[in-house]
Amino acid sequence: MDLHERYSLTRIINAAGTFTPLGVSRSSERVRRVVDAALGDFYVIDELQRAVSDTICAQTKAEAASVTHCVAAAITLAVAATMTGDDAERVAQLPEATGLADRVVIPAGHVVNYGHSILTAIRMAGARPVVVGDEDGCSVDQIDQALKQEGTACLLLVSSRLVRGEPVDLAGAVACARRHNRPAIIDGAAQDMRIDELLATGADLVLVSTHKYLASPTAGLMIGRQALVRACRAQEQGIGRAMKATKESLCGVLAALEDRAGMDAAEWQQEQARKVAWFMRRAQDLNGVVRASDQPDPSGMPFSRACLALDSRQAAQSLAETLENGSPSIRVMKHGLDQGQLLFELVPLDQDELVTIVERLRDALSRYT
Repeated sequence: MDLHERYSLTRIINAAGTFTPLGVSRSSERVRRVVDAALGDFYVIDELQRAVSDTICAQTKAEAASVTHCVAAAITLAVAATMTGDDAERVAQLPEATGLADRVVIPAGHVVNYGHSILTAIRMAGARPVVVGDEDGCSVDQIDQALKQEGTACLLLVSSRLVRGEPVDLAGAVACARRHNRPAIIDGAAQDMRIDELLATGADLVLVSTHKYLASPTAGLMIGRQALVRACRAQEQGIGRAMKATKESLCGVLAALEDRAGMDAAEWQQEQARKVAWFMRRAQDLNGVVRASDQPDPSGMPFSRACLALDSRQAAQSLAETLENGSPSIRVMKHGLDQGQLLFELVPLDQDELVTIVERLRDALSRYT
């Protein structure tokens, strides 16, 4: 069934990355088959949750894991878990936080908006954000001072294009939280290939999306210390009821984790590098392109993006709009436009789509030069 034709939907070539408004990612054929099978049968959800936890623990150094609707939900549930533990009365009390530890320290540069402000995700649990540092950065000492007050958790984000200021020393900030006996949470979002690295900081919980590079149905993983993961699950009897994982998501996550376990990481990285190199060779010769280069993922994921530098911000913005308004609509990463740059993430694209992008670039640039 061609859903684009059936429902008059825009056809897209997604070179904008794992972007939620564009459907995030493409699942493998195997994941799609597993999800289809899941939709046609019944399961004990707690057994599926246990299977995911067992699988994650076998693949990483985590004590436990749980699945919720997405990472935005996971932030709220993780904060709630630090406030209530698995105490049923406290869980039922939220989002009314009277008498509970309700302060959440977060660096100012980590106050990002991914559709809503991360402060909203904190407040949905009934907690109070405590923003430290400023737009230029936040030192470990500033985090340390804020964590000295009672009733405090610490929420940190992995550096990405949304984070501002100098990078925060994650391991140093987590160590501060541990010294003060405060729980530390790391929002890893698209960092599903770096789970062990993030857990190695000593964080109590690491949160990652499963529907980005893991390419499962929409879901968020909460990975870390067993007691805190158990407290996250306890929220399903309270505010987390609206954020629960479905059977098809849980089965799809299991299939995606199995795909990842069977993946040759070196071969995958070589394929991503090949696509970027192929794209840059063709793009470099196009009229109007000043320079084609590769740009490593800013948070340390094992791939690069293709970056095309044009001679002005106006040219870059105009080119991005032309690509978007064509058919199929080609979407690019836009955060470099003010610097006259177009960024293309090629991870989910096949060779035919790369050829289409180059042809559309050639056609569009010929009009400007």
